[in-house]
Amino acid sequence: MSRPVVWVLSKAVALIPMVVVVLGFAGCGLSGSSAGDGVREFFTPTDVSIIRHHMQQYRSSLRNFTTRLYAKNPKYEKDPAQQQKKIDSIYGSLPTGEQVYAFKPSHEILTAAFQGEVAEPDRVYLLSLGLWKSIQEAYNIKNGDLFLSGLQVSLERLQRLHYNVSQVNWRLKTYKDKNGKLLFITNQAGEDGYINMGYEVIMTQILTRIEDDIIMRGGLPGQYMFKMSTLFIGIII
Repeated sequence: MSRPVVWVLSKAVALIPMVVVVLGFAGCGLSGSSAGDGVREFFTPTDVSIIRHHMQQYRSSLRNFTTRLYAKNPKYEKDPAQQQKKIDSIYGSLPTGEQVYAFKPSHEILTAAFQGEVAEPDRVYLLSLGLWKSIQEAYNIKNGDLFLSGLQVSLERLQRLHYNVSQVNWRLKTYKDKNGKLLFITNQAGEDGYINMGYEVIMTQILTRIEDDIIMRGGLPGQYMFKMSTLFIGIII
């Protein structure tokens, strides 16, 4: 009985240098990072890295989207300083003074952004808040903390997110006020006839990222037919 025990111990000792070498390579996997950071990145699942990158891109794209909307629709908030304050309250750490919609679920905020009569007159704020909160709800982001695993991202929530964002894209081109003018000026031609397609590009990029994450989670993005009676759906049920 003693020989197998000795043999196992000798094998274990022999493996120690190999383990050290592997950990050393993992620690050097990222230039400029510590060994501990290298190991952590080395074992991070690919899907988590992709979704984390998408989250950063969502924030950047939507912030750009909001800035463009204010520039094209200054009637909703004429003060540039207040515009910036609202942008920072949505996408940054600055607290918002608005209390009616700040704590509502995303689908209710998006609904309000296109309603005829609404308590908050700044539709750009409502639309931007609703879109960013939709992302946070779908990816289960709370207090700015990212998920630990891609498995914590619900396929059903991603599909509802895709449906709602697709509907926003449709409503931007469709919904008008009582005077027959679009609620949001986006891709209309300027005085020189030039059409800025930046909005279309941003919305397409956002939808493409959502579609990629749906496919990565084993699902398929939907194709939708919207009409004026179509409602936004709750992402968290």
